[in-house]
Amino acid sequence: MTEEVRKEIRENLDRRVAVRVYNDREISREDMEIILDSAWLSPSSVGLEAWRFLVLDRKAISKVREDLKSIAWGAAPQLDTASHFVILLAERNARYDGQSIRESLVRRGFLGEEIEKRLELYKSFQENDMQIADSKRGLLDWTAKQTYIALANMMTSAIRLGIDSCPIEGFDYSKVNEKLAELKLIDIEKESITTMLSLGYRLKDPKHQRTRKDRDKVINWLD
Repeated sequence: MTEEVRKEIRENLDRRVAVRVYNDREISREDMEIILDSAWLSPSSVGLEAWRFLVLDRKAISKVREDLKSIAWGAAPQLDTASHFVILLAERNARYDGQSIRESLVRRGFLGEEIEKRLELYKSFQENDMQIADSKRGLLDWTAKQTYIALANMMTSAIRLGIDSCPIEGFDYSKVNEKLAELKLIDIEKESITTMLSLGYRLKDPKHQRTRKDRDKVINWLD
């Protein structure tokens, strides 16, 4: 990796902050597709891809804005100004013996006995290592964590394109799930919202300077 590339990466990382108020500039469809590819092509545990991404442009946001603002306090300014929103969803019941894990193995090219061996491995993984096989909450937590990989990749790709973003967790999960189900956007028995991502171009630089813990307190090289 050249020094020029390292410098560019660092500059992008330094510019990326949580932006809550955007100007009226629209993100192009081409740029949004690249950002969404960053989610689609993200890695997931056991290659499951137990996620889905709902994409709203300003027209779509306007149709759900008032419904969501009352139950998503952390999204209020973004719902008013963002160019696009992505709602990240996770599968609820991704057990080792469920259809989605079997389908993921077929998708990845496994056949016959190979599939059964993998399923035995995943059974042990869920029952013994993670101890989530019989916990609906545990299974959802597992798939929900994976959506954050896609979330981070979208934010990193966005800032590389000069596009700002803000991850959002400030909302009533049950009520947002119910609203999305009422709008026929999700099957509440099969999936759940995990987080939201607003995207756009900042109206102005953040009021407060970004701070971080001392680098040597969070990054520890082992001898």
